[in-house]
Amino acid sequence: MTERAAADDHALAAELAAAAGRLLLGVRDEVGFADGRALKDTGDLRSHEYLMAALAERCPGDAVLSEEGRSSVAGKRSQGDDRAPTRNTGEAERLSASRVWIVDPLDGTREFSEEGRRDWAVHVALWERDAAGAARLAAGAVALPAQGLTLRTDATGGASLVRDAPGEPDPVTAGTDAARRSLPREVPLHVPAPDAGKLRIAVSRTRPPEFVQRLAEKLEKAVAGGVGGRPPSEGLDVELVPIGSAGAKISAVLLGEVDAYVHAGGQYEWDSAAPAAVALAAGAHASRIDGAPLEYNRKDPRLPDILVCHPVSASTLLTGIGTLLAGGSGGSSPHRESVSDSLPG
Repeated sequence: MTERAAADDHALAAELAAAAGRLLLGVRDEVGFADGRALKDTGDLRSHEYLMAALAERCPGDAVLSEEGRSSVAGKRSQGDDRAPTRNTGEAERLSASRVWIVDPLDGTREFSEEGRRDWAVHVALWERDAAGAARLAAGAVALPAQGLTLRTDATGGASLVRDAPGEPDPVTAGTDAARRSLPREVPLHVPAPDAGKLRIAVSRTRPPEFVQRLAEKLEKAVAGGVGGRPPSEGLDVELVPIGSAGAKISAVLLGEVDAYVHAGGQYEWDSAAPAAVALAAGAHASRIDGAPLEYNRKDPRLPDILVCHPVSASTLLTGIGTLLAGGSGGSSPHRESVSDSLPG
């Protein structure tokens, strides 16, 4: 692939995520909040169909893995499906493809359907396999439409924060004593380091995060290595911060609103592909909770757990998590906590 084409992939991911986000804001205005189920369904479907049609036009032949359409190949239709090119099940083609777009048309349907909530997202990521067979997340973007923000990867290997329009408050300083200064439309994005002795962990706002609660208790008692200059023998001040969708949680880590996201209750590839791509590009640690790398475009798209944090916190968190996984704290397996694997926390 040429350098120009690679740059186009980053730009396209951001463009499509932001455009789908604007579409979803319009759906909110059109449908209203009286019937939450109708709002969720309409938003999911319209965003999915927009993304599939756009990818079919812009990247014909690329495979797609979407929460709503599952496996598909851009430009194809299922038999009898006259809508957008969305609904065929091309799993074999996806698994053999060298380019697969992994998308979540609406991450956080519950939050989307609740008036006033802003913690929902649109995910667009590109997974690539090179001629030698090495696979990676090549590009990604997470749109936070209700916040007017898009977090995206760049062709330079870094990440950027893009605002819908200039002159809006800086999301990192808004709500603090700092001046609500304005930012340029696009600025570099780097994951902030945690404050000394403190760790804010994003958790589900709707399902009890039992595993993370046990992790917090362990970290508060003692840690194996210091965070932000904290001596190893001292415990951390841990705060669990409820946030809506998975994309909103990982974005909160990158914006400095929390310090880590630990999830062990079941997800799918589309829940984390785009946020993980941006997180890695922004200098964050992103892995499975046992430290193993995140892998995408697998036959089974379930991805049970994830850890995203600043690298300085990774060792402490992985050590604490490892103790829990080894059974040192008792309690249930983290992979059995979620009410349903289809409900990412």
